[in-house]
Amino acid sequence: MSAYVIGHIRVRDPEAWEAYRAGVPATLEPWGGEVLFRGAVTGVFSGAHEHEATVVIRFPDEDAVTGWYNSDAYQALLPVREQAADVTLIRYREL
Repeated sequence: MSAYVIGHIRVRDPEAWEAYRAGVPATLEPWGGEVLFRGAVTGVFSGAHEHEATVVIRFPDEDAVTGWYNSDAYQALLPVREQAADVTLIRYREL
C-alpha cells in the first residue's frame, strides 16, 4: 500500500533551497519515490497555515519512506535543507 510524505515549506535562503531541491530526486529513485505535487500556497480557507509551499511524495510502502529518510544520501542533504528553509515533513499511509 502506498505511503506518502507531505512537506510544508517556508524558504529562508532561496539559493540554498535550490541546491537542496536539485539533490532530492536522486535520493528518491532507489526507494521508488515520486514527487506528485509541488506548489505554492495561494490562500487558506480555514485555520492557520504558516508555510508558503507544499510538496507531496509517493512511495511504494512505509518501509520505502523510512529507508529514504534514513538513507545516507538524504541525510547528507539535511544540513542544506536546515540552512535553506523551515520544513515540516509528515508521513502518511493510505487507509
